[in-house]
Parts: sequence; structure tokens; C-alpha cells
Amino acid sequence: MKKAFLYRIKGRVQGVGFRFFAYKKAELIGVKGYVKNLPNGDVEVWGEGDENQLKEFENFLRKGPTFARVVEIQKEEQVPENFQSFEIKY
Repeated sequence: MKKAFLYRIKGRVQGVGFRFFAYKKAELIGVKGYVKNLPNGDVEVWGEGDENQLKEFENFLRKGPTFARVVEIQKEEQVPENFQSFEIKY
């Protein structure tokens, strides 16, 4: 069953390759949605997939790329919007 979550990642997550990192991991796992930087310094990620895909994806988001420092992830379950791919939004 497809699920969707909206994640807000806080910490040192901009300027460290977080969007590209999330994009590559989503492509690898098969998660659909998007990633974008927010004006306040957070990163927003929409992820859609099955429960196992999203658990694996969230584990990657919690680690982040090498130079990131994830302090907190806020997560809200959403109604899937049936994204066809995963994209980086600017």
C-alpha cells in the first residue's frame, strides 16, 4: 500500500549536497516525490512509496550526506499524490 510523508529536515542541511543526496537515494530505492530548500535553512522532502521503501529512505535522510548535520526531522503523513518521479525543486 502506497504511503506519503512530508519531512522537514533541520540542522546543517543546506550547502552540503543534501538535495542531490536525497535525489540519488530516492532513485535508488524507488521513492517518488521531491526535495527542496526552504528559506529558513531547512530542507523539505515529500516521499511516496511502500512502507519498506519509506523506512529505508527516512534512515538515509536521518544520516544525510557527509558534511550535513541533521538535528531533527519532522514527519507528517500525507495523502499520496501519485508522483511519477523524484525531483529536485529550486
